[in-house]
Amino acid sequence: MKRVAAIDCGTNSIRLLVADADPATGELKDLDRRMQIVRLGQGVDRTGRLTPEALERTFAACREYAAVIKGLGAEQVRFVATSASRDAENRDDFVRGVVDILGVEPEVITGDQEAEFSFNGATKELTGRADLERPFLVVDIGGGSTEFVLGEASVRAARSVDVGCVRMTERHLVHGGEISDPPSPGQIAAIKADVASALDQAEETVPLREAATLVGLAGSVTTVAAIALGLNQYDSEAIHHSRIPVAKVREITDRLVSSTHAERAAIPVMHPGRVDVIAAGALVLLSIMERVGAGEVVVSEHDILDGIAWSLAG
Repeated sequence: MKRVAAIDCGTNSIRLLVADADPATGELKDLDRRMQIVRLGQGVDRTGRLTPEALERTFAACREYAAVIKGLGAEQVRFVATSASRDAENRDDFVRGVVDILGVEPEVITGDQEAEFSFNGATKELTGRADLERPFLVVDIGGGSTEFVLGEASVRAARSVDVGCVRMTERHLVHGGEISDPPSPGQIAAIKADVASALDQAEETVPLREAATLVGLAGSVTTVAAIALGLNQYDSEAIHHSRIPVAKVREITDRLVSSTHAERAAIPVMHPGRVDVIAAGALVLLSIMERVGAGEVVVSEHDILDGIAWSLAG
């Protein structure tokens, strides 16, 4: 067993996993898994820069995580930063802050690296499942980007495209500094058009329609799943490996895009930080399922974070 700590800092959230990894058995035992929505990528699509407020929210979460890592005695720490910090002109400010707090330099990984971590994290425990056909298409819908990875036991093809729940919300649903409540038909159509274009890009590299099983990752997918399951509170065990039919995803997406902020906030399993971006996230998921021709999505709570942890365990 090796005790490792993995941090995934994305456009919308920053997450920590401290786990004991056993490479011999393929077992990853969680000791602490937590998430904070810090919206690091706020405004990056428009300005190209990380705001001081977003940086401070992120650094506050890093200070909390540093205490957890020290308390549990992790032997190794890996900090991976994804879309927002990849795009920002002032990413050096971000790097310096993280090093000061955690003592490790954040790795601003490429979309292809992000995709490989996601695939390994999501599929390591699925490879022995006789009820799931291969190849797997792992789809990680983040705040700023979405990763597509096709493979069996290992990655065959991968592509990252710049559509995510935060990026689509800021690009299409903000008018006069306020988020539309609810979105107009024209705004919804604009998101769908953007996602369709991104799917065309993804298909240049990844044969999406060859997927036999669609595996969906990250907060937009797990939130849609929690709503579909009718949960009164977020239950990771119930959500993990749930199978949500496309008809249910379409029904929930229609509900979310026609809801007001207050109506979305009143959904029991809705994290406050997802209220404004979940409609765009659901639209991305539904568009992917329709393009792939997937009858269902297999939802995984294990994703890039688990892939990062496994990268330390070898």
